[in-house]
Amino acid sequence: MASASVGEEEHNNNNKLILYSYWRSSCSFRLRIALNVKGLEYEYKAVNLLKGEQSHPEFLQLNPIGFVPVLVDGPAVIFDSFAIIMYLEDKYPQHPLLPTDIHKRAINFQAASIVSSSIQPLHNLNLLQKYIEEKVGPDEKLPWVQSVIRKGFTALEKLLKEHSGRYATGDEIFMADIFLAPQLHSAYKRFNIPMNEFPILSKLHETYYEIPAFREAWPENQPDAVGELSQ
Repeated sequence: MASASVGEEEHNNNNKLILYSYWRSSCSFRLRIALNVKGLEYEYKAVNLLKGEQSHPEFLQLNPIGFVPVLVDGPAVIFDSFAIIMYLEDKYPQHPLLPTDIHKRAINFQAASIVSSSIQPLHNLNLLQKYIEEKVGPDEKLPWVQSVIRKGFTALEKLLKEHSGRYATGDEIFMADIFLAPQLHSAYKRFNIPMNEFPILSKLHETYYEIPAFREAWPENQPDAVGELSQ
């Protein structure tokens, strides 16, 4: 039997990772996939964004900006999904989320950046409810989201055209897939984006549904989804 890696030994010797998450948060969704792909067990602590729990003083001690996810790993407290994924990549090297080829790494970073900088922040809960709905009008929320997603997806289709295989940048799961899967899921499930407009992304979306590490991370499979889905 092969000996455990340093990262695995450290993980086994420490307390279980704790993930502060909200079931519908795509940033939390990314982390759940990353943890599953790396085979890391974690304790799930729900933070109800609709009830404002992210603004409670005890949560702000963990993340002063008041967003999920937050990962607690012993004495280490890390927030921001990108930072957490890089932390996991450094500390727990099993099942790497970045390829060794520097060009392919750059493609992964670009795909992740398009999702995390140019798509997701422009349709998060605060923006839609506090600005688009209140200052523009509730009927403008969906057209706004759809225009943002279509612009980002068009860029992703061009970026991945020469690089995709079974997954976004070849035949292994890497960071681009971790960021794409939640965005594709919400585009299809919540925002009625016709995926046939984006053949590469549509194929990836179908592939992700076949992977247990992704399915287990779906929003509807999280413990805090049960109460809200039943309402």
